[in-house]
Amino acid sequence: MIKVGEYNHLRVLRLVAIGVYLEDGHEGVLLPKRFVPANTKEGDVIKVFIYHDGEDRIIATTQQPKGVVGDIVKLNVVSTTPQGAFMDWGLMKDIFVPKSQQLDKMITNGSYLVKIFIDQQTGRIAATQKFDESLQNDVLTIKELDEVNLTVYRRTDIGYLVIINNQHTGVIHFNEIYRNITEGDVFKGYVKKIYPKTNNIDIAAGKSGYKRVEDESEKIIRLLKDNNGFLAYHDKSDPEEIYSFFEMSKKTFKMTIGNLYKQKIIAFQSDGITLIEKEKTK
Repeated sequence: MIKVGEYNHLRVLRLVAIGVYLEDGHEGVLLPKRFVPANTKEGDVIKVFIYHDGEDRIIATTQQPKGVVGDIVKLNVVSTTPQGAFMDWGLMKDIFVPKSQQLDKMITNGSYLVKIFIDQQTGRIAATQKFDESLQNDVLTIKELDEVNLTVYRRTDIGYLVIINNQHTGVIHFNEIYRNITEGDVFKGYVKKIYPKTNNIDIAAGKSGYKRVEDESEKIIRLLKDNNGFLAYHDKSDPEEIYSFFEMSKKTFKMTIGNLYKQKIIAFQSDGITLIEKEKTK
């Protein structure tokens, strides 16, 4: 069974003038010629996205949409009708947001956060702004220190509400934010804390603990080598200056240089950090 609105790995049944037909358990689903990889032959397995074309036929493409069924993504409106709005999601056919699924009246060229879903009445892929009820923290699929995918939802008095793995909500507090973020931004983070009584979740951007330090160590060593073994940054440097140069928080920077110092890879100077000679030659 193929899955509409998702990626499928399908075997080539036969080659025809207009493309190739892929195995779907029936007569086959068409992958149009323009999307067929070079040198494709019968029996090959191709990764394709399955959706409905403009004539409501199930069709395959090797194009990559901006989201699949279940994803919450920020998309741009390309046109509107009395029945709803069409949004660009990266495919030849735009995705439709019925008027009944809009919170506010969508306007052409506007950008909105929507969830991609299968309309149960039509079987077609559609999008909706009304996805709050699909987000819940009653039954969690994550635990503390797990790495997660984040989508920025909206600004609050204490930070930004984020959507976690398209399922849960959490907060990145202002003191954990070291770059400009806006609604719809997507990035990796980790679960900092889960409050047992409420299942409220605190989130931080990047990777947790020493996983982060290990990655950032390589970055600092590379930057030292690129700057003749010296960087004018230290544990008293301004947090914004550190983030601007290293793209990491001051807390992570201090953890990382402390780790590098213990390994005798760097030395501390009054005006910065230096790479120890043996490391310069590696």
